[in-house]
Amino acid sequence: MAVAATVSLIAAGTSAAGAAPATTGPTTEYTVLLEEPGNRDFAIDAVEAAGGEVVRSNDAVGLLTVKAPANGFAEKVSASSAIVGAARTKPIGHAPAAKAEKTKRDNVEKENKGEKPNKAPAQQGTTAGMDPLDGDLWGLNLVRSNIARAKQAGDKRVYVGVLDTGVDGSHPDIAPNFNNELSRNFTIDIPNDSDGGVFDGPCEFRGCVDPANWDDGGHGTHVAGTIGAAANGFGISGVAPGVSLVNIRGGQDAGSFFLQPVVDAITYGADIGLDVINMSFYVDPWYMNCANDPTASAEEQLEQRTIIATVQRALNYAHRKGVTLIGAGGNNHEDLGKPRQDTVSPNYPPGHNRPRPVDNATCLNLPTEGNHVISVSALGPSTNKADYSNYGVEQTAVSAPGGYFRDGLGTPWYRTNENLILSTYPRNVALAEGAIDEAGNITEAGLAAGVKKAVQGDKVGYYQYLQGTSMAAPHAAGVAALIVSQYGKKDKKNPGLTLDPDKVEKVLYKTATQRACPNPRTVSYVNVGRSPEFDATCEGDAKFNGFYGHGIVDAYGAVTRGGQFL
Repeated sequence: MAVAATVSLIAAGTSAAGAAPATTGPTTEYTVLLEEPGNRDFAIDAVEAAGGEVVRSNDAVGLLTVKAPANGFAEKVSASSAIVGAARTKPIGHAPAAKAEKTKRDNVEKENKGEKPNKAPAQQGTTAGMDPLDGDLWGLNLVRSNIARAKQAGDKRVYVGVLDTGVDGSHPDIAPNFNNELSRNFTIDIPNDSDGGVFDGPCEFRGCVDPANWDDGGHGTHVAGTIGAAANGFGISGVAPGVSLVNIRGGQDAGSFFLQPVVDAITYGADIGLDVINMSFYVDPWYMNCANDPTASAEEQLEQRTIIATVQRALNYAHRKGVTLIGAGGNNHEDLGKPRQDTVSPNYPPGHNRPRPVDNATCLNLPTEGNHVISVSALGPSTNKADYSNYGVEQTAVSAPGGYFRDGLGTPWYRTNENLILSTYPRNVALAEGAIDEAGNITEAGLAAGVKKAVQGDKVGYYQYLQGTSMAAPHAAGVAALIVSQYGKKDKKNPGLTLDPDKVEKVLYKTATQRACPNPRTVSYVNVGRSPEFDATCEGDAKFNGFYGHGIVDAYGAVTRGGQFL
């Protein structure tokens, strides 16, 4: 679900500045988008005339990677009729007069860290066919994966791409379903940002390129576990525990997702025949990419316009290739059809963000507001919309369990870890974050955060609680994968099964559990400690509304009733 942003490329950005400046300064790397269908030779001539050198290309969307002088190149090359625009592969921030504090992206997801949560009531035992820790997965039960798997647990011939910070392919719950052969890492670690601060941290592997089965952030492994952790009698199981998981890494260790690796990951996933791609992020450095940003420099204008055009082109390409695209709705507690002022952009280098107005007609949060993306809002165990979750009838397609730490005010569950989503946790990240010690024992900090450990012979797995629309999206991605597993046909172009993404979307929507707006429609979160800024008004009816979209995704309904909608 998307709103088409009006993108008057690129002449508007260059005319205001007059003649294109000379290109000067040290060499840096750019992504350059060709006009569609584009004249590649003409575009390369324009790149070279502007002082650049093409080092590689993504022909699926007409994207060139170019080395060029740091100053003036973007404006100069964008003046060509063969070029849509250019953006630095590592964006440069626009420093305000007083440097802002570093923006922390995981404040919402790790809300339970750094404080002593309440203790939840004792859990009931697990049921037959479920894994030992599945009793802690209220989200698994809410989407009815626990009963859907009696009919359809997911087909190995269905491939789900995890476009994230990486996937720990060695985790005992991930390894049985992890496809190492198809997995790729499209990022290069950034040890230090352009201001000299530590960003991703030290390079652990040659060339600062992590292996395709590695995750230094933890976010991607958590997502992967929710989608498809194996039902193997160990740890936890995912919504679709029988499908294949493919790491198409496009995110940095620090959690940033820049244009080039994101687009390369999407188009690669489309080319190898992925059935579903989960995207629990937004494309950095802009929370909202705006076609007309009055606060932006000429280069920043070009950057945002180029991001919009490039991401939309990549999403269109993947959809044409048969990929169902699932996106996290975002954790900014706002109606995406009525966005507030953007205060977090640009977020790279850290500390360069500034307040700027947002025009809903020309600004997009990508990829969730992009073409063909199924945008997911987050719920707590009570099925109330999580306080942090974005919402709105313009973008919310479906809802799913994302965790809500403050859910259940006045009950034993309020501010408990168990209100969040438990999933797989890489050992290396648990160690780096102080959740375990060198011997692998859970520390006091880890125990407070609810970190769990499973042991079976020589197998050891760790699990952590997180919350966010990043955790809601993989529940929906898992259900989408079950739909392809149940109704898909043999793919004639790639190994495995396939099902038209429009059909997957229809089944997902038609079988979702409808949920009406709350009464009263405006929900205040002041009583759980939030400011009035978090107040949210639900628009729409039981069939479709801004909190739940078409409803809460339902794995059992999808695999038992979905055929009637095809």
